[in-house]
Amino acid sequence: MLLRMYLRWADERHRWKTEIIDQQEGEQAGLKSVAVRVQGRGAYGWLRAERGVHRLVRISPFDAQNRRQTTFALVEVMPEVDDDVEIELDWDEIRVDTFRSQGAGGQHVNKTDSAVRLTHLPTGIVAQSQNERSQTQNKETAIKVLKARLLERALEEKEEELRRIRGEHVEAGWGNQIRSYVLHPYQMVKDLRTNVETSNTQAVLDGDLDAFIQAELERQATSGVEA
Repeated sequence: MLLRMYLRWADERHRWKTEIIDQQEGEQAGLKSVAVRVQGRGAYGWLRAERGVHRLVRISPFDAQNRRQTTFALVEVMPEVDDDVEIELDWDEIRVDTFRSQGAGGQHVNKTDSAVRLTHLPTGIVAQSQNERSQTQNKETAIKVLKARLLERALEEKEEELRRIRGEHVEAGWGNQIRSYVLHPYQMVKDLRTNVETSNTQAVLDGDLDAFIQAELERQATSGVEA
């Protein structure tokens, strides 16, 4: 549901280019994880406000007894590293695994070990790609994702060090959810950082996110904090 929401927000509301570069199916239903590339003017600046835990409350479509279910999803946003940004990879510290793609695609994609997974051993950061047609293309995409995650980690470590110097408490782990999407027993989407809310849940899930993102960006600008 969140994947559909963000794709519609980017594609239809902002006319940005989106591409799913990796998708892992859930063990029983739904999705375990998805990596999406969004290309457009200001895309990272907008999406950075969406980092955090999102909470969904609904009647589960996978439960025969129609019980209410609460689920959580973590949204991470990373800038894609440009070719002129120097992020050196030490290949002695990276494990390269190849495997057969699991998603839909042509015969070549599904019958060869074209998918690539890169594991940065010192940090445990993993990047993978399986939607390109060749192993070489998947490796190039995975390298970009790995560089982006290493850059984001370096930026976060720097920000945490600055907060420690200022004497601020740094919350470990996921932290608190930033937004709740309640579809049962009532209809409400509420951002817990800005208190912006609406009962028009269908519009939000169809990609009407600008009011929430703008409010969070304004909060950051006036309070000096970042998402």
